[in-house]
Amino acid sequence: MSSETTGMDEKNMEQPSMASTPQEEEVKVTSVEETPAPILDSGDEAPSAGDVHHEEEVQHTPAPDATPSRFKRGDLAEGVITSSTPTAVTVDLGEGAIGVIPGRELERMTRQSLEELTEGKKITVYVVNPHSHEGTIILSVNRAVEELDWQRAETFHKSQDPYEANVAGYNKGGLIVRFGRLRGFIPQSQISDDRKRLLENGEGTVEDRYAKMVNEPIVVKVMEVDRSRNRLILSERTAARERRERRKESLIEELTVGQIITNGRVVSLEDFGAFVDVGGAEGLVHLTEISWKHVTHPKEALKIGQTVKVEVISVDRERRRIGLSIKRQEADPWDDVATTYQVGDLVKATVTKMTKFGAFARLVDAEDIEGLIHISELSDKRVMHPKEVVKEGEQLDLRVVKIDVKNRRLGLSLKRVNSPEWLDRDLQRYMSGQ
Repeated sequence: MSSETTGMDEKNMEQPSMASTPQEEEVKVTSVEETPAPILDSGDEAPSAGDVHHEEEVQHTPAPDATPSRFKRGDLAEGVITSSTPTAVTVDLGEGAIGVIPGRELERMTRQSLEELTEGKKITVYVVNPHSHEGTIILSVNRAVEELDWQRAETFHKSQDPYEANVAGYNKGGLIVRFGRLRGFIPQSQISDDRKRLLENGEGTVEDRYAKMVNEPIVVKVMEVDRSRNRLILSERTAARERRERRKESLIEELTVGQIITNGRVVSLEDFGAFVDVGGAEGLVHLTEISWKHVTHPKEALKIGQTVKVEVISVDRERRRIGLSIKRQEADPWDDVATTYQVGDLVKATVTKMTKFGAFARLVDAEDIEGLIHISELSDKRVMHPKEVVKEGEQLDLRVVKIDVKNRRLGLSLKRVNSPEWLDRDLQRYMSGQ
């Protein structure tokens, strides 16, 4: 184990002893105790889990007449405090063994910690040296706490149970979380997707976004425990993913088709649609279910983090998929088309885009509705491409030649605007003021 450990009391955490580096000056690191945490030289390297150097680990040569001890270096032992002074605390380890917590450790402890070292109190200690040159057993209470934290970390690593704590600090490589006296490190790659989006899209500098996370609650899993390198690696991403999967399984059993969720949150945008969090699980709003308007990409209508009202339109319990719709919670503009427009009507529309088979145009009086001017309806002459006749953004008078409400298709014609077949109809509508 490295000589740098976490057996440091609160006083020491307020006065860390580290050399300043250029990287340290670039980013201010904050911890739960509002003291700077060390900045790494490399953003990909985790900070050591320890906090201080232990003077007690200096090798001592046993006295020539020393009797063998039943303890060995690194043991944890239970004892009872028999005396306590500012310079030393004596601990009865049983079977006639007496150990001493030296004054150099007491000097680094806070007043509160020292006041707890009272005569008659049971205490767990760490054996620093089972037989010093003075013939005494050198003990450490701070190292005992640290050792117990390492053991607890190994237990969490083995069980993969989630560990709840607060964000204690950060550096350019990720977040720092206290695990008792140890410092656990969450690399950027192991930060949850939600937190990563805040880092990428939040306000202010990256340092400002990290700073806002300090003291926030966080749930992690222990991914690596390496005492020899003083490394304790944690993952929020793994814990969040498993929690989300459990929540999704529960939600899938609860959700019903037709259910309305008023506080869905957009979490990601893909070419084929948007994923919306509906209470711990994500459902897909397919591209065609985002809006009644024509949408080529979700980013045209939605933003990450936006709150939306959605309707559950499918629940696949076997494949664990949730289908959602945003547009079905809005008035269907095709209802107005069915009741307002008829084949033969003249309408004004704006050309929105062109393809090889025709041009799309949005109705001026119903902006949610787009119709298709098929290439054969652009002109009486042969047309190879719509751009020969119209251009994007141009407003045109067009004739409605097809209304298919069921399949939501509207056929428009440019060449039939002045067609004799509709002359009588146009005259009648004109005379009636329509």
